[in-house]
Amino acid sequence: MSRHVRGALFVDYVRMLRARKNVNWSTRLPPEDVAFLGAAIVADQWYPMATFERFGLAILELIAGGHLALVKEWGRSSIDGLQLVHPDLITPGEVRESLMKFHVLRTGFFDYPALTVCGINDGEASLEIAYQMGPLAEEAASIQTMGFFERLLELSGARHSRVWFGTKSWAGDPVTTLDLTWE
Repeated sequence: MSRHVRGALFVDYVRMLRARKNVNWSTRLPPEDVAFLGAAIVADQWYPMATFERFGLAILELIAGGHLALVKEWGRSSIDGLQLVHPDLITPGEVRESLMKFHVLRTGFFDYPALTVCGINDGEASLEIAYQMGPLAEEAASIQTMGFFERLLELSGARHSRVWFGTKSWAGDPVTTLDLTWE
């Protein structure tokens, strides 16, 4: 079954690759991927997850230089752009409410269960991450997701927050779980 990502997320990857004018993408990516670099990306359309994965790996290698800490920071900053499109995402002082809003919103980003909120309580939450990519891409995407949730907790007013991987599929666990706690 083909998996897809919404253009609202896909466009960020396209912009980053387009900005690298010194790279001949036709020598690094298949023709079907290169075509997207010259096309208009529509926020509410679906795009192939396989292309998204290859774009992400190219960004990791050529833009982040393989540094996953930069990927995490990008995840942290990505929430700012998402808030422009969805200004009601964050409820200041209400972490649980902000997470619930994200839970509803996230179903529109992928056409398969890439990110599942397993539980949200006062002071804690658990998510399952299953982008279904190769190990390096899965690790990078999961770390980006970790950064996103760290920042979501901060913006929502969480104090003494902690975000960590309970399990890691890229390290051999059956699934990846992201656990969050806060006061």
